[in-house]
Amino acid sequence: MKRKLISAIGVAGMMISLAACGGDDGDGGDKAGADGYAGETLTVWVMDGSSPDQWQKDVAAAFEKKTKAKVKFEIQQWNGIQQKLTTALSEENPPDVFEIGNTQTPAYAKTGGLADLADLKTEIGADWTESLNESSVFDGKQYAAPWYFANRVVLYNKKIWAEAGIKDTPKTRDEFYADLKQIGEKTDAEPIYLPGQNWYHFVGLTIGEGAELVKKDGDKYVSNLADPKVAAAMETYKKFQALSKAPKDKDEATPQQGEVFGKGNVGAFIGMGWEAGIAIEANKKIEKEIGYFTIPGATADKPEGVFLGGSNLAMAAGSKKQELAKEFLRIALSDEYEGELAKLNGVIPNKESLQTNLKGNVVAEAAAPAAAGGGTTPLIPEWAAVENAPNPIKTYMTAVLNGKSPAEAAAQVEDEFNKRLAQQQ
Repeated sequence: MKRKLISAIGVAGMMISLAACGGDDGDGGDKAGADGYAGETLTVWVMDGSSPDQWQKDVAAAFEKKTKAKVKFEIQQWNGIQQKLTTALSEENPPDVFEIGNTQTPAYAKTGGLADLADLKTEIGADWTESLNESSVFDGKQYAAPWYFANRVVLYNKKIWAEAGIKDTPKTRDEFYADLKQIGEKTDAEPIYLPGQNWYHFVGLTIGEGAELVKKDGDKYVSNLADPKVAAAMETYKKFQALSKAPKDKDEATPQQGEVFGKGNVGAFIGMGWEAGIAIEANKKIEKEIGYFTIPGATADKPEGVFLGGSNLAMAAGSKKQELAKEFLRIALSDEYEGELAKLNGVIPNKESLQTNLKGNVVAEAAAPAAAGGGTTPLIPEWAAVENAPNPIKTYMTAVLNGKSPAEAAAQVEDEFNKRLAQQQ
C-alpha cells in the first residue's frame, strides 16, 4: 500500500513515498568459493522512493564483494503494481526479490507466490520487532521479512499551544484531551482537526484497545464491529472529534488536513509526518511552528495504538536463484544497511535496537515509540475488499458521530461488511 512520510531533521523537509516469493534453488545449491556467484545477476524490485540511491549503491557493493554477483534494482510505481506483480510471479522468470506492502503480503502468500523464509528468520530475525513482523507471517509460516514502517503522530502548532499556556506536550490521552480543551477555551483556534472518517487513526485506537475488526465464524471471517472493545475505541474517537469542526462524513484527504492546518488556526491534527509538507506548501510561514509528538495512550508508559504502514521484502517462489536471493536479504536486512535505510529515509527499522539511527529526525523520533504496540488491519486475504469505497468502516464511524450507538452503527453496516469478506479472492 502506498505510504508517504517526511524525513525531517529539525523541520519537515524531504518527502518520500513508502508503501509498502519459495521453491527449489535452480542454482544447484551453495556456491561458496573464490568465484562465488560470478556472472550471476539478481533482480530486485523496489518501489519508487523506498530506497535511496546511496543505499542501493552501498548494498550492491557489499553484495558483489560477498558473492561476486551483481544486483539489478528495478524501480516500480505503486499505480498498478498489484496486477504487475501478480503477473510476474506467474511467469518463468519473476523478480528474485521484491518489495511488497505489508498488508498485501497475506494475499500473495495464500496464492503460493512467496518463498518460505523460516530459515532466514531463525538466522537473522530473532530480534525483529514482533508487531512489525506479524504481516510477514501467514498460516504460521514466514513468507517475507519486515523492512521499513511508518505510523501516525500528532502534528501541532507550537504558537497556538503557547498562547493557550501549555508548556509541555501531553503524555496521556486524558492530558491530550485537557490540552485541546484548554486551546478551545483560551484561544480562537480550532483545538484539533479530526474529520469523521480518519479511519486509519480509528484502526489504531482499536489496536490500542486490543480489539479485532473481524472474527472467525466457522470457516469464514465476519464483522466484529459489535465488539465492546471496538465500541470503546469509537467512543474515544468521538470524544476527540467533538472538539473539531471537521466534517463527520469526510476523511483526512477531503480536504487535505495538512492544508487546513496550514492556515494557522488549528491546534493539532493526527497524521503522517509527510503531511507537514502539505501544510508548508499551503503556508510557508507555518514551517517554524510545526511540532510533533507521539499519540498519547491511556497511560504514560504506553503510547496509543497506531496503524503500521510499510513494506516487507519477499522472495519469489519461482526464482531460480534462491540461495543468491537469501544472500541479498542477509545484507539488505543486516543492522548496517537496515540502519542506513532508517537514517536516510526516516523510517522505522525492523528492530527496536536500530531506532538510534533516527536521532535528530523529529518526525521519526515521535513515531518510533508507538511502533512496538502498533498493528495493521486484519492480515487476511479477504480484507482487501473491505477497503473499497464506500468503506463500511467509514460509514460506521459517521453513523456513530451522528448519534447512533456503536452497536446500532455496527448492525447498519454488518451485512455489507460480511458480503465483502465473503468475496472470492
